[in-house]
Amino acid sequence: MKLVYVFDAYCGWSHGFSGTLREVVARHPELPVEVVSGGLFTGSRRVPIREFGYVQAANADIAGLTGAEFGAAYERLIADGSFVMDSEAAARGVAALRQAAPDRAAQLATAVQDAFYVDGLSLSDPATYRKVAEEAGLDADAVVTAYHSPDTRTAAEADFGWAAGAGVKGFPTLLAVDGDRVSVVAQGRATPDEIDRRLAAPHRH
Repeated sequence: MKLVYVFDAYCGWSHGFSGTLREVVARHPELPVEVVSGGLFTGSRRVPIREFGYVQAANADIAGLTGAEFGAAYERLIADGSFVMDSEAAARGVAALRQAAPDRAAQLATAVQDAFYVDGLSLSDPATYRKVAEEAGLDADAVVTAYHSPDTRTAAEADFGWAAGAGVKGFPTLLAVDGDRVSVVAQGRATPDEIDRRLAAPHRH
């Protein structure tokens, strides 16, 4: 069995789930965790953040419910409303990092979210992935090269297609994949204990 974490780096609820994901990974070293980018802000949804009027209120809810941090640098980045969240660029960055250390995909995904939501760094800027790679002890040059490569664009599209094909309707979604059987163990938010109970259930749905 493996876990598949379907998230979007520009999704506040995914950021709110990071603490739970880290704990699940720590509790279950025997379970491989793959990360798939869902593609929240693509195509016509790549517009300035001011078009999404609910962002600050939603983030306040997320912080209250999950304890996730939204940093001052992030607040400054989005303050004038002109910042554009581009999920394809973010998915390419996640793919580049994932390629460098597939077994650490979950930790790298949460680090990318911290880069945006805490440090206020754009996920369309290759320098952001350089910083995440350096902090994770990875080959930063290789990660930046991969970010620019057509292969990561293909990987991003494949991620979006996989998420849609798996019927994932919202982010974050944590799936347990056992052979041909795919079951949802968390959607939106869940505690590590709730996830443990669902993983232990004999007939997961």
